[in-house]
Amino acid sequence: MEWEQEEVRNLKENHYLIIDDEPCKIKSIDVSKPGKHGEAKARIEAVGIFDEKKHTMLNPMSAKIRTPIIDRRKGQVINKGDGEVNIMDTTSYKTFHIEVDDETLDELEQGQDIRYLESMGRKKITQT
Repeated sequence: MEWEQEEVRNLKENHYLIIDDEPCKIKSIDVSKPGKHGEAKARIEAVGIFDEKKHTMLNPMSAKIRTPIIDRRKGQVINKGDGEVNIMDTTSYKTFHIEVDDETLDELEQGQDIRYLESMGRKKITQT
């Protein structure tokens, strides 16, 4: 399973949730007062981990939402090519490709140790 369930009331800033099938990092949570016949609602603003776009969600505090399982790992750059880097996981020794922007590509060198995260079948370099 690539995600867990969590109630909105248990979420905090800098935690993660899934909005529109995109794992996102929470930037802010605004809670409204409960109405005469309804419960308080939370407006959550978050930024996508992989698409880096702003996402918003409005839900009752008792609603259950999905939170992604984030796996942080270490790897080593094997080689780099056109817009992608070949990485070897230093624990499992599996190799894989990650697409990166030109700026990140310039920072990376063959044999360099990096940190990356994996969530919902996708990977991203987080520290060079």
